[in-house]
Amino acid sequence: MSIFHWVVVTCGSHHQRVNSLNLSNMALTGRIPREFGNLSFLISLDLGSNNFHGNLPQEMTCLRRLKFLDLSSIPLSLSNASRLEALDISYNSLQVNIPEGIDNLHNMNWFVIQYNQLTGSIPIMIFNISSIKVIAFTGNSLSGNLPNGLGNGLPILKGLYLSDKNLHGNMPASLSNCSQLQILSLSENEFDGPIHSEIVRLSNLQVLSLGTNHFTELTMEDNQITGSVPISMFNISSLQILLAWQNNLRGFLSRETGNLRKMQHLQFSGNKLIGNFSTSLIRFYPNSCNIKGLTPNHFWNFSSLLDLDLSANRLVGSIPTTIGNLRNLRRFDFINNKLTGSIGDITSLREILLGSNKLSSNIPPRLGNLQDLDVLDLSSNNMVGSLPPEIRNMDLSMNQFSNEIPREIGGLQNLAYLSLRHNKLQGSIPESMRNMVGLEFLDVSHNNIYRIISNMM
Repeated sequence: MSIFHWVVVTCGSHHQRVNSLNLSNMALTGRIPREFGNLSFLISLDLGSNNFHGNLPQEMTCLRRLKFLDLSSIPLSLSNASRLEALDISYNSLQVNIPEGIDNLHNMNWFVIQYNQLTGSIPIMIFNISSIKVIAFTGNSLSGNLPNGLGNGLPILKGLYLSDKNLHGNMPASLSNCSQLQILSLSENEFDGPIHSEIVRLSNLQVLSLGTNHFTELTMEDNQITGSVPISMFNISSLQILLAWQNNLRGFLSRETGNLRKMQHLQFSGNKLIGNFSTSLIRFYPNSCNIKGLTPNHFWNFSSLLDLDLSANRLVGSIPTTIGNLRNLRRFDFINNKLTGSIGDITSLREILLGSNKLSSNIPPRLGNLQDLDVLDLSSNNMVGSLPPEIRNMDLSMNQFSNEIPREIGGLQNLAYLSLRHNKLQGSIPESMRNMVGLEFLDVSHNNIYRIISNMM
């Protein structure tokens, strides 16, 4: 069979010379053959996920047509590969600085070295490659500041991934010049200072991830720091994901969040934001944000919401009955607030987390009809009455439940976790609990149980 019919080889239709070679995931070992340098028409070479070692052969610098190169743990010298357009060396064990000669790669548009052990700083010359569309160094050990003029030479940059490192200093205001930017990920670093309002000029931005840094303010304009998140932030109509958890942001989050019609995931947890929240989201995590007062009724009109976390705030009052309008809601977490009264009208949920509040009603019997319910946490409240017989996976500790444990609970064969400690339950543990073959944790301490099942364990 001709070499040109191999699955891993692609040849040109006219000259019948090899232009693409894919040897990835073949458990190859040893050194890269220097003969690869003779494939003068080669455009794409994929050697990823093998066990090659040693240096890249000098002969490969003669591959002037090479545009795509995917390697594994190989020390690089790329200064002569001037036609290279795509380089991906992610998920390996490179323990080097970013290689020399990057400024000669004038045609590079995809530069990805994620989840290695790169050290040192990011060479400034990378940000001068005007053809580049994606820069991704997430998951390394890089350090240092980002240059102030980072965004001045990247007119078509679409993705900048610099999370999970030790970068520090201010976020360059010049990023606003990257008009094509769609994804900006700077989370899990040591950035501080303000997030400048120029960021609203990124009209194509879809994902903004700034979590776990030390940002202090979102500013309305240069040198005018305010105490609130600016309304202008919510004019980026293309934004779908905004993550700014664990910073030092303060102030009010405006109702203008409702302008973000494409927003699906908004997370401001671990800041000190208060005020009104209004948006049509799928996932919303304003936990630990010092939100005060009643839970606003209009909040429950967002029918697309799947996941809501308002835990560790300062909410008071009861859960509005209009929560029943959220027909798609699968999880809500109100743990550690000051909610009182009844649970409210809850319909089709998988996780209900209401621990550490001041709820004092009976558990609604209709909770037993939630076929998809996996987690129910009502611990550390003042719930009273009898236990409903058909709820799976429960933490009902530190309440005021009385009467006996219902015998129907033995039908919950998939129940893995059950905590009923610190209540006023009495009687015996039902014989039916022998059938709970999936039960891994059971705590009925600090009750008035006077008999346990022999041989239950």
